[in-house]
Amino acid sequence: MIRTGGRVRKSSTGYDLTRLFIGSEGTLGIITEIQLRLHGIPEAISAATCQFQDMARAVETVIEIMQIGVPVARIELLDEVQVEACVAYSQLNHLRPLPTLFFEFHGTPAGVAEQAAQVEALALDNGAEGFAWATDADDRARLWRARHDAYWACRAMRPTYGALITDTIVPISRLADAVLGVKADIEASGLLAPMVGHVGDGNFHTVILVPPEEGGMERAWALDRAIVARGLALGGSCSGEHGVGAGKRGFLETEHGAGALAVMRSVKAALDPSGILNPGKLLPD
Repeated sequence: MIRTGGRVRKSSTGYDLTRLFIGSEGTLGIITEIQLRLHGIPEAISAATCQFQDMARAVETVIEIMQIGVPVARIELLDEVQVEACVAYSQLNHLRPLPTLFFEFHGTPAGVAEQAAQVEALALDNGAEGFAWATDADDRARLWRARHDAYWACRAMRPTYGALITDTIVPISRLADAVLGVKADIEASGLLAPMVGHVGDGNFHTVILVPPEEGGMERAWALDRAIVARGLALGGSCSGEHGVGAGKRGFLETEHGAGALAVMRSVKAALDPSGILNPGKLLPD
């Protein structure tokens, strides 16, 4: 039994065992107790949405916002397929089936108003339409409802289909190449695959709807591999959030290199010599 963290905000002593164990997907040890850091609720919160005629302008808006350093708490992107699903599922008649950005701002009342105004100006310069923002909690929830219901809206598009959810993350500067490239990959696959992403950090998800007929899952996995390979080719990672598990083990050497994998295996062998902790996960055979 070991303790890896503490109450101080930072420490420069020893190896960072906390992050090592958190990122190990259960392959190095079992976490039996955690401490949570609490953050104060911001004095003011505002939310905003806007829509674009094409995906390229939506992504360019995100890149510009991040590059000039507007302190946006959250930026989410839904492509036109996902928005169409949300309109039907959640009865959001105020939205059109267009690429849509969702924003959230935290701070003082004056600060969030200034942030929203900056973002609105940038978005309008890129052709945004229907920019709307709100500070009331109910109004904020209404603006964000499409994002909150995204997964169930996807499933409702094809009730008899399965769903393979994948993610990748790229540097913000390559976000346009990644998103537009994945859109092309989806079109080439012939599958229905709405996109939704936490694009403020370059991370986005694709919900690949798996046809129930024979060969449907193989087609879905092929699209998944194309999406991940594109992200890696752009200097990204095979997963920003979902982890490796068994499905993405084959990408680890491409992302990290054989030398890094050898170090990971040596750590695994030292801490789990019998190979009993989540065997078959994370590291390639």
